[in-house]
Amino acid sequence: MTVATATQKRILVVDDESAILQTLRFNLERSGYHVSTAGDGRTALALVASERPDLVILDIMLPVLDGIETCKEIRRQSNVPIIMLTAKDQEIDKVVALELGADDYVTKPFSLAEFMARIKARLRRAEGAAPGSAAEPITAGEIMLDPSRQLITVRGREVQLAPKEFNLLHVLMENRGRIVTRQMLLEKVWGYDFEGEHQTISVHIRWLREKVEEDPNNPKHIITVRSRGYMFKE
Repeated sequence: MTVATATQKRILVVDDESAILQTLRFNLERSGYHVSTAGDGRTALALVASERPDLVILDIMLPVLDGIETCKEIRRQSNVPIIMLTAKDQEIDKVVALELGADDYVTKPFSLAEFMARIKARLRRAEGAAPGSAAEPITAGEIMLDPSRQLITVRGREVQLAPKEFNLLHVLMENRGRIVTRQMLLEKVWGYDFEGEHQTISVHIRWLREKVEEDPNNPKHIITVRSRGYMFKE
């Protein structure tokens, strides 16, 4: 096993398939990471709290506590990057995982080389300051978004947004009055290496409108620009 150093990134791999755990642990440790493993959601939560990993690889189909619930609990205590790993490939599973705060979604079977590249990309993104963490609040019409406090108010009322919804609105409001393409949203909100379909953005836009628009079916702030993307209007 590779000996951990002060600068070594810590990765937690959570999967109930021993072959997957062994394969990922071997390759990650060979690449210089310090690796912990768990076979169920409860154990994973305990390790997140005690070891504070730099990245979590989390299978959806887990015993005791499934990956979706585990992801939800992790997000209540940490912003650690999470890559969901599962044999499922239905769009609804992907959307649910990303909505709960996962940063990426990889379907089994996967290319080991591609998976390792995704891990490196996620860790690189996490090394910098969180996007907009020191930014000034943005007020546009009846909506106020404060990146430093992760706070949004609509018509004077605080609104709770999921992490991806908040980041999505932040990008749109930063670029208010300008068209933001779907590709730009994928890069800024989900990461440049996320290979999700544009349908995922459409779903999140719909959820966001339901929370910030007076009439989600006739939005006056988050406008669709056909064949190009979206625009935030004040």
